[in-house]
Amino acid sequence: MKKLALPLLLVSISIVSCKKVETPEPEVTKEVIDTTEIAIEEPVSIPDSATINKAWMDYMTPSDMHTNLAKDNGIWDEELTMWMSADAQPETTKATAEYRMILNGLHQEMIHKGDFMGMPFEGRGTMSFDNASQEYISTWIDNMSSGITTMRGKLDKESNVLKMEGQSIDPVTKKMKVMREVITYIDNDTHRLEIYDTGYDNVEYKTMEILLKRRK
Repeated sequence: MKKLALPLLLVSISIVSCKKVETPEPEVTKEVIDTTEIAIEEPVSIPDSATINKAWMDYMTPSDMHTNLAKDNGIWDEELTMWMSADAQPETTKATAEYRMILNGLHQEMIHKGDFMGMPFEGRGTMSFDNASQEYISTWIDNMSSGITTMRGKLDKESNVLKMEGQSIDPVTKKMKVMREVITYIDNDTHRLEIYDTGYDNVEYKTMEILLKRRK
C-alpha cells in the first residue's frame, strides 16, 4: 500500500507543477470622453469709430424730453402731507422748490427748502432723461440723511403720469427697501408727487404727498 501511495503523490505533484499558472491581466483604464458641448464664444463685434461717435453725440444731445423738463423751470410752492407709518396721523407743512436745467440742459436740478419737525430742511434732487435707456432717472439727497435715493421710470404720455421705482436704505435695519413715486402732471403749473415707502412689516404705504403750484 505504501508503495502505491508514493507514486500517486508524485503524480499529483507533477500535475500541479505542470498546470499553467494564470497571471491576472492588468486593468485597463478606459478614457472617459466628455460629450458635453463646448460653448463657442461669439466673436466680439467692435463698432467702428463713426458708430461710436454718433452714439455718444446722440447720448449727450438734449432731446424733446429734456425740453419738456425745462418747461418746469421756476419757483414752486409746495404743500406737503406726510405719514411716518401706515397708521400714523398725517402731518402737514409748506416748502418751496426752485427748478432749473443744468449741464447743457441734460439734467434738471431741484432745490427744496422748508421746515420739518421744527427743524430747517433742505433737499436737492435731480431729474434726468437717459437718451440710451429711454427712461427718467431721479436722485435725492437732503440734510437729514447721509444716503442717496435713486429711482427710474417711464412716462405714460396718455395719462401724463411718471411712475418711478428705486431703493433706499433704512437707517434702523441697515437694509435696502423698495420705494416708488408717482408724479402726476395736472397742468403746466400744477403737479402732484406721491411717495410710497415700505414699512417694517414689508407692506407698502404712502409716506408723502406734495402738491406743487408754480409761483406766478
